[in-house]
Amino acid sequence: MSAPLADVLVLDLTRALAGPHAAMMLGDLGARVIKVESPGGDDTRGWGPPFAVPEEGSRESTYFLSANRNKESITLDLKDPADQEVLAQLITRADVLMENFRVGVLDRLGFPVSRLHELNPRLVVLQITGFGHDGPEAHRSGFDQIAQGEGGLMSLTGIAEPTKVGVPIADLLAGMNGAYGVVAALYERERTGRGRVVHTSLLAGMVGVHAFQGTKWTVAGEVPGLAGGHHPSIAPYGMWQTATGPVQIACGSEKLWQAFCAEFGLDADRPGLASNPERVANRAEVIALVDSLLADLSAEEALHRLDRAGVPAGRVRSLEEVYTWDQTLSQGLVLEVEHATLGPVRLPGPALRFDDNAYAGGRAEHVAPPTLGQHNESVREWLAADLSA
Repeated sequence: MSAPLADVLVLDLTRALAGPHAAMMLGDLGARVIKVESPGGDDTRGWGPPFAVPEEGSRESTYFLSANRNKESITLDLKDPADQEVLAQLITRADVLMENFRVGVLDRLGFPVSRLHELNPRLVVLQITGFGHDGPEAHRSGFDQIAQGEGGLMSLTGIAEPTKVGVPIADLLAGMNGAYGVVAALYERERTGRGRVVHTSLLAGMVGVHAFQGTKWTVAGEVPGLAGGHHPSIAPYGMWQTATGPVQIACGSEKLWQAFCAEFGLDADRPGLASNPERVANRAEVIALVDSLLADLSAEEALHRLDRAGVPAGRVRSLEEVYTWDQTLSQGLVLEVEHATLGPVRLPGPALRFDDNAYAGGRAEHVAPPTLGQHNESVREWLAADLSA
């Protein structure tokens, strides 16, 4: 079977992370993705260290490598009339155009949405912004950590002070939201024959994942605070130190609490701890109680006993441990691709698997992120051949 999006052509005019991640997700599903870069290249080509440096040629940013697999790269100066014409030719052939310029920039370059749809009425356009395409703060640039703060996520994360998530989660969620919005618009196009504009933003991604913390305020009128290493609504659910390192425990039901107590010789019905609301109200006592049970155990012994009891638990792994873990490898979550200058490189893999393809997301073979302008000639030759056909 062919990849789900094997007949889809995506023009990726985005840079940094949110847009490139969205385009990469579609590329993972088999779409042909042409990344349109300025002559200076995507900003992330210069983000580092670390850089990978081949024996010959320029260095390659590991940041760029994380978000641009399964793409071709063509360089265009969008202020140059000749290159604008090349972009127009690409637009007439594309199914999707993605951009994350500041609001109004693409209009000033001569490609407002009205012209995009004049060139190609079936075009699906994804516009990713920092704070939304309209509203009083639409003009603001979007940077991940700023969006994490403005969108409230940092107010929930950390122990002593608000802390950003360890990856650019606002960018990544905006990219994921954008990708599924595009797929929905492509599905709708099968009925209507016309494309539409999909809008999302870093702010929308942040608010969209508040989940129960959001309704804690909107419904219950309570302002959530820093959650630290323990769940704000379930206990015991969090991280504890053993004699040899941290473990995490999730007693997400009364049955699991009872199993935990049976394993460690506790009375599950003791006053103040018999129900989850009581345990949450007495969180400090619960944390101290579990501390006392685990402090003299090794992590291995603690995890063995928790597994024996059927209580969900796990380690806190370093990325080195994650990428060498046999479970990670069994899920196809590490790809090896052949890069034009670096040779074989290993990349984090796509999160989806399909029943006819055990390890490669939606496509049979993955392609390394491109060097800057690597496909200038091949894309132009394809356009010329298509025009003459």
